[in-house]
Amino acid sequence: MVKQLSLTDFLEKAKTTLVVDVRTPLEFKQGHIPGAVNISIFTNEERVIVGTTYKQQGRQPAILLGFELTGPKWAEFIRKAEELAPDKKILVHCWRGGMRSGAMAWSFDLYGFEVGTLKGGYKAFRRAGIDAFSKPYPFVILSGSTGSAKTETLKKMEDLGEQIIDLEDLAQHQGSSFGSMGKLEQPSQEQFENLLGLALQKMDISKRIWLEDESVTIGKRVIPKPIWDQMRKAPVIKIDIPKEDRIEFLNQDYGSLDKDFLKASVLRIAKRLGPLETKLTLQAIDEARMKDFIRQVLVYYDKTYAKGIASRHQESIHSLPLKHINPNENAKSILEFANQIKGVLETSEKI
Repeated sequence: MVKQLSLTDFLEKAKTTLVVDVRTPLEFKQGHIPGAVNISIFTNEERVIVGTTYKQQGRQPAILLGFELTGPKWAEFIRKAEELAPDKKILVHCWRGGMRSGAMAWSFDLYGFEVGTLKGGYKAFRRAGIDAFSKPYPFVILSGSTGSAKTETLKKMEDLGEQIIDLEDLAQHQGSSFGSMGKLEQPSQEQFENLLGLALQKMDISKRIWLEDESVTIGKRVIPKPIWDQMRKAPVIKIDIPKEDRIEFLNQDYGSLDKDFLKASVLRIAKRLGPLETKLTLQAIDEARMKDFIRQVLVYYDKTYAKGIASRHQESIHSLPLKHINPNENAKSILEFANQIKGVLETSEKI
């Protein structure tokens, strides 16, 4: 017997059960429930044909056409599901929780799977994620110049029991012209929002939530406006790390990257670097003087950071000098500092 589940129950069960999204590959690529696999009933083209038939001829002709198109596929659907879910437990959804998921769930149930479907389908999941953006959150922003190891420090803070949301990980981009690292592939905007919405729904809003200071865009992905507005009003802990330490840290991540990728990234910001700085930077890359290359681009990124931090409410910024890059020790120092000024942080949230 197929069980229809609420979104909350569906996502809870999804922690241990395979989720099958039966929409088309194009729909799935645009956005999907994280962790789901795609076993599409229709190809992208078939869905258009069936949809057109529904509009022009009605429901029953569209259903008959759907069965004609999928008839030879059902055995393969079941084989694939059995391969992916050998325990024969499976969750199924489509766009609205209608005929596509109903048909697939029926076939799995008939074969002997324990099947659950999502009431309202992917649309219900998408709506819940968007609704999450409008709720208030106790954000605290960790800020610092490029190369301050903020991401690594936040991860250590998470190990110490803090709540963090790693926006750069969700966006699969490090946030600068060099942020793809020559290999990262960004999710669609919709999928980025799905990941962020789900992360927010998992947070305990009675406790602070740490985010890294970001631009409104991370690569080509855009932070949803309600969250961006909250980030701009949230209290900021600004860590100050010596420049040479930042250069050394950045060299570990970027110094070994492909030279053609680095040069292309430099050329993308050439107008902002200026002709002389661009020439010197490209020359440093060609000559494998990677610390010199990093030192050159930091001139631009440090100016950009200074401008960005200056645009915030200065009352919300709390500076913490740190001697070196040491994520373990710096995480502890930041948390000690945050706890010392806890009342100040809570006050600045209201500015």
